[in-house]
Amino acid sequence: MPLPFTPVASIPVDVRHALVHEEGWQSWSPSGAYAPGDKPYRPTNDNWATVCYRPGHPVPDGVFQGEGLLALDPGDGSPVRLWAAPDPTRQVPSIRLEFTAGHAEVSADGPVTEVSYDGDIQAALASWAEGLGLPAPRPAPTVWCSWYEYFTEVTEDDIHENLRAMDVLDLPIDVVQIDDGYQKALGDWLTLSGRFRSRAGIADRIRSNGRRAGIWTAPFLVDPSSELAAEHPEWLVRDGEGAPLHAGRNWGHDLYVLDPTHPAAAAYLTEVFTTLRAEGYDYFKVDFLYAGALTGVRHEGGDSGEEAALAAYRAGVGLIRDAIGPDAHLLGCGAPMLPSLGLFDAMRVSADTAPHRRPEAGYYSQPGQDAAEFTGVGRQWQHGRLWVNDPDCLMARPAVETRERWAAHVEATGGLMASSDRLLSLDEWGVETTRRLLSGVDR
Repeated sequence: MPLPFTPVASIPVDVRHALVHEEGWQSWSPSGAYAPGDKPYRPTNDNWATVCYRPGHPVPDGVFQGEGLLALDPGDGSPVRLWAAPDPTRQVPSIRLEFTAGHAEVSADGPVTEVSYDGDIQAALASWAEGLGLPAPRPAPTVWCSWYEYFTEVTEDDIHENLRAMDVLDLPIDVVQIDDGYQKALGDWLTLSGRFRSRAGIADRIRSNGRRAGIWTAPFLVDPSSELAAEHPEWLVRDGEGAPLHAGRNWGHDLYVLDPTHPAAAAYLTEVFTTLRAEGYDYFKVDFLYAGALTGVRHEGGDSGEEAALAAYRAGVGLIRDAIGPDAHLLGCGAPMLPSLGLFDAMRVSADTAPHRRPEAGYYSQPGQDAAEFTGVGRQWQHGRLWVNDPDCLMARPAVETRERWAAHVEATGGLMASSDRLLSLDEWGVETTRRLLSGVDR
C-alpha cells in the first residue's frame, strides 16, 4: 500500500506562465508538460490503470503527479525545480503538485531529492538525465516491423514478401523484425502458430539477404490458455488470495505474470532467449514489461511490496540480456521507465501509434498518433541520455491518416527509425519518405 504523502516544498509561481512536467510510470503512461489549468490524462477504467499506468497510485482531481520524477517551471523567470527519486531503480515515490494561492505545493510518498536548473523544462530534465552518468547508448539499427500492417495475423509469407520488396525498393533496412503473431500463445514462445513454418528458416533467409533478424516477445506475460499456464502454474506470480495475479486484460483474455524468481521459470526464460539467439535473432523487442514489476506473491520474497517487485523485474530483464549476449540489441516497450535505467539499448517512450490520428475516446494511453506524439515530445529529453528513444514506427502508406504529420514527428525525434508498412503498398511519397528517414540514421 502506498505511503502517506508528506510536504516537500512550497514554491511561488506565476500561474499565467507556469508549467509542470509529469513523468508517467511506464512507456504508455502519458508524460509531458501541463499548464496549471490543464487536466492531465488519466486512466478511464481499472483495466487501463493496470495495463498503461501505475496501478494502486490514483491521482486526485486537480493534482499533478509524476512517478519518480516531476519538474516545475515557476513561470516567473526563476530556475526550473525538479524532484526525483534518489535511486529510481529500487524505489519510485509518487510526487504530487497542486497549485494553490499563487504557490505550487509539492509532496511525495517517499524520499526525493530536489535540484534547480536554468533553462526550460526539457533542458532541466536533460541535465538531470546527464547527471545520472549512464553510458551513451549504441546507435540503433534501422528496422522493418510487421505489426502496423499485419498485426496478429502476420504470416511467414508476409515476411518473405517484404524482404523481397526491400531489395526491389532499395530501402536501407538493417533489421527485419517479426512482431506478435508468430507464436502459438503468450508464454509458449517456442511453439509456432499455424501461420509460420520455421523461425530458424526465416532468420536464415533474412541473414542471407544481408540483414539482421529481429523478433518480438512479451516475456513476463502468460496467456491463461497457454501450455505454460496449464503445465507450470507454479511459475506464475500470485495475488494475496493465492490465485494467479492478473496483469489486466488484452487480446480478449486475462493476462497472467511469469515469475522469474522461480528457478524453473528463470531457466525457461533463459531457454527461450538462448534458443532465439542461436536461431540467428539478434534484435529483440520485449514488450508489456510492466507486468514484471507488478506487486504480488513471488517464489522469492513471498507477498512482497514494490521494491521487491522492481528487483524481480530487473533480475528478469537481466536473464534476458545474459541469454542474448551483450552485442544483441534490446528494445523495451510497455516498461516501467525509471526502474529500467541501464537495462536497454532503446526504449519506447510513448503509447502506440496507429493508422488513425486520435486515440479511442481520447484515451492518451491508447494507440493513436496524437497520444504517441504528445508523450514522445514530452520525453525527448531521454534520447541519447537514458537510451535511444523509440517514437514508434513510421507508417507511410496512403491509407494512414495524417501520414505526413506522423512522419515529421518520427523524423524530428532522431530516435529509432522503423518502417511498418506492407512495402509494396507504398506510393511514390511513401517510398521516398521511408527511404529518406531510414537513410538519415547515423549507423
